[in-house]
Amino acid sequence: MTEDAVRGDAGLVREAGGVGRVLGTQAATPLAFWVGLEPGTVLQLDEVVVARREVPGRGDVLIAGVVTNVEARHEGAAYDSDVFLIVQGVLPAAVVESAEVTVTRVEPEVYVPPLPGAVAYRADTDDRERALYFDVMERRVPVGLGRDGEPIHVNLEFLDGTRGAHVSISGVSGVATKTSFATFLLYSIFNSGALGAETHNTKALIFSVKGEDLLFLDHANTRLDQDARAAYKKLGLPVGPFGSVHVFAPPRPGDPNGTPHVSARTRDVSPFYWTLAEFCDEELLRFVFADTEDERAQYTMLIGQVAARLKREAVPAGDGGAVRIGDGPVCRTYADLVDVIEQELSDEDARREWGAALMGLGTVNAFLRRLRSSVRPLSPVVRGDLPKRGDRSISTSEAQVTIVDLHNLPERAQRFVVGTVLRGEFAHKESTGSARPLLFVVLDELNKYAPREGGSPIKEILLDVAERGRSLGVILIGAQQTASEVERRIVANCAVRVAGRLDAAEASRSEYAWLPPAARARATIAKPGTMFVGQPEIPVPLAVEFPFPAWATRPAEAAAAPLRDRGPADPFAGLGGEADPDEEVPF
Repeated sequence: MTEDAVRGDAGLVREAGGVGRVLGTQAATPLAFWVGLEPGTVLQLDEVVVARREVPGRGDVLIAGVVTNVEARHEGAAYDSDVFLIVQGVLPAAVVESAEVTVTRVEPEVYVPPLPGAVAYRADTDDRERALYFDVMERRVPVGLGRDGEPIHVNLEFLDGTRGAHVSISGVSGVATKTSFATFLLYSIFNSGALGAETHNTKALIFSVKGEDLLFLDHANTRLDQDARAAYKKLGLPVGPFGSVHVFAPPRPGDPNGTPHVSARTRDVSPFYWTLAEFCDEELLRFVFADTEDERAQYTMLIGQVAARLKREAVPAGDGGAVRIGDGPVCRTYADLVDVIEQELSDEDARREWGAALMGLGTVNAFLRRLRSSVRPLSPVVRGDLPKRGDRSISTSEAQVTIVDLHNLPERAQRFVVGTVLRGEFAHKESTGSARPLLFVVLDELNKYAPREGGSPIKEILLDVAERGRSLGVILIGAQQTASEVERRIVANCAVRVAGRLDAAEASRSEYAWLPPAARARATIAKPGTMFVGQPEIPVPLAVEFPFPAWATRPAEAAAAPLRDRGPADPFAGLGGEADPDEEVPF
């Protein structure tokens, strides 16, 4: 074909609104095909392309897909060095660009390939909706903007348990913006209208392990710019912080009043801790031994027996949560309780009563060593020495978003808190017998709490949430650096999978098989704010960019505390000014 003929053909394609034609040099199948781009036309990864074919007896068939690869080459070059001759005009050759299109939808379902030479079009609004199944999503949640600048949605039915549940978010720490995306997803669920009348009663429980960055979700972000505001408008979301937030934090060390151990936030913060009476009655000892290494040790046989003994023998002493074990002294601190257990198990006669007579002394001593090592990390959150107060039990009933701040606790205490709180919330949902209202649980560092190898009480609970939470309305939004190190059954039960910036070695693991090769390669260079979202209805994961948070992500970004929180509307709401981000806030 002459160059003039090529130009003429390209002109016809442009007039038809197309971007190129289906190639005949590459095999076109009902699942994938290649498009040769007309000169001057550009297609980028993730754009939606459609082609049509007239099928006898079935009419017009739409074949739509997403661009998953783009190539440019010199047609007519035989050697690498030919590029220099072509540029100099010595060797004739043409620059040819082509795009691989992975088919996402055939409508009606007549699985035939597009014919070579058929015009390929950049999808318009209606075709894009059909290609990405947005037209059949009755309740859809925006998760960001696609490469074409248009909204990308997730079907709420794969989040609320109707047809699936749970979200897995993976990526490199500090670069993949996993926590930011998790909070944006929550904000979108609460404000998109997808939940309808259920929105007000739906709750979220967030465990915060990285500083005080998540303690200001109900404060407007002073650094929000106009581009971000425009993105929220395009997504159909209001611009603002979370409307109802309550924070729980551990007591300050040595404070006789149990003041919450936070620095910057002053409103709607409650201390959390468990009394010694609750520790014994609810058999929380098993969460003291919540590491996977404990499950492999012989002393684990003692844990259940000691916990059961404490439940039987503990008698409340006063109204502050102190207890007396049998005829022993009153225990007002966790260290006191550990001392009593140690005395009982160190005495040969008492050891028999505690069910440890048949265990070797080495096993008992190993149990006691591990128990004594828990005194320092757990003393702030297990106690009977504080005045009685009604706001120290972690509850999701007080606000739509409940944040449990763990960053000031040692890792062992963090495990205890996560395990105990999850068990309580899951038991509460079981007791109601209803999946509504929904409870979304955001847990970072999932690989630490549910590792692939070994077992622990926390891992058992998370497995229960992953496998039965859908029917109970408990939805896990788990984030981790490496999905390959998380228990397989938890990841397998996640209907929605998200990946941000990935380490090259991690991206090659089988846990990311849902990402096509090109997407895996792109994930290793993805910038913060770019995520790859996979969901069951769409066979190809979609790259999205979610807007800059409209809520403060660190104390320096926080505007003045909102005057509307829980309870009746404040008639003076909206009169507060913005705080100086550099000004220290007294507790």
